[in-house]
Formats: sequence, C-alpha cells, structure tokens
Amino acid sequence: MQPDHNAAPINPLPMIVWVLALPVIAMELVLVLAEAGLVGGAGGIGWRLQAVERFAMFPELLRYQAETGGQPYADLLRLVSYPLVHGSFTHALFAVVILLALGKMVGEIFRWWGVLVVVSGASIAGGLAYGLLIPDIRAPLIGAYPAVYGLIGAFTFLLWTNLARKGANKYRAFSLIGALLFFQLVFGVLFGGSWDWVADVTGFAAGFLLSFIVSPGGFARVREMIRQR
Repeated sequence: MQPDHNAAPINPLPMIVWVLALPVIAMELVLVLAEAGLVGGAGGIGWRLQAVERFAMFPELLRYQAETGGQPYADLLRLVSYPLVHGSFTHALFAVVILLALGKMVGEIFRWWGVLVVVSGASIAGGLAYGLLIPDIRAPLIGAYPAVYGLIGAFTFLLWTNLARKGANKYRAFSLIGALLFFQLVFGVLFGGSWDWVADVTGFAAGFLLSFIVSPGGFARVREMIRQR
C-alpha cells in the first residue's frame, strides 16, 4: 500500500473546534509569555490574576445577580468567559487537548451550531450550578473543564445511541465519565479537592441532554420519545 504523500500531517479538525479552542490557546499563550517577562514588562506578572478578575465566574456576584434579576447584566457574560482563563499552563494544556480530541469526534457528526450549543450550554449550566447550588462558596470558577465535560456528555450520547442501535448494553457508554469521576475523587482525597467537580458534572449532564435536541435528527427523536409516552 503506497502512502499518501499529500495527506495532511495531522487529522483535520472541524472549524468550530478551532473557533472554540483558539481563544483559550491565545489567552494562555499571552499569560505564559507575561509570566516569563517576555511581554507586559514588570506588570505582566500579574496579568493572570487580572484575567481571573475580569473573566472568572464569582459565586457571590452570581448570587447577587439572582437576587436582582440578573443585574448587572454585563456580568452574565462571565458564564461563558470563565473557560478562557486557567490557573496554570498545565491546567490549560489538558483542557485544550481534551477539547480538540472530543471536539473532533463530536464535531464530525454534529453540525457546527450543535457543537456550539453543547459547549456554551455546558459552560452556562456548570457556572450556574457552581455559583447557586454550593452554599457559602467564594472561590471563583475558571477553566474550560465544564465545557469539555459537555463534550464528554455529547460523546457519551453518541456511544449510548450506537450501543442502543446494536442492542448492546447502552449503559456501557457511561464508563468514560465514571472513570473520570473516580480519578477526580481519588485525586481530591489525596491532594485536596475543590467544588469544581459540581460544575464539571453539571456540564456533562447538560451536554448529554442537549444532544437529544442538537444532534442530527434530534428533534425527531424527541418527538418520538414524547409520542411513546
């Protein structure tokens, strides 16, 4: 078999995946360069903290907005901006790698707007759960992991429907999220955890449920489920 010398060196990704990943990559690149003193001068060292203050989702602010009917409305954008900022380069690296990998799998089946709805919906749902369901928490929520867990939810949906179509045990589709939560639990016990897992699990649930609607043939599938009831 002759190799294809014209083939791309890496598997091409759906454009929507790059649209979602590039802002995260660009943000982390700027912050890493600033921390290394290559941009921003002496003030660049504090850019990550400033980025957290500007883009993170603060539970106290969200609870205040819930009491005031959403005011100040501009800060509602934090529900979709907090995935841009991470605590460190490693924190961002793992998020981007998973985003690219799962985004390719989901994006090759879902339409571009379906991927966008899953990612943004998971981000919003994760932020709301983190800010409103955990009493007295004050630590800001940052990182793309709730959005990434939304893609895990969409990927689980694809596995779930495929197994159901074959007549196999469709609950095997949840083995990935089960393994991730197990490792997250072990990591939290050994090194001390945070409440971020609430946002992650909520993001997963949002991605899975939204897939019933935004996946190809999703509306027809929902109608059929309603008729069966």
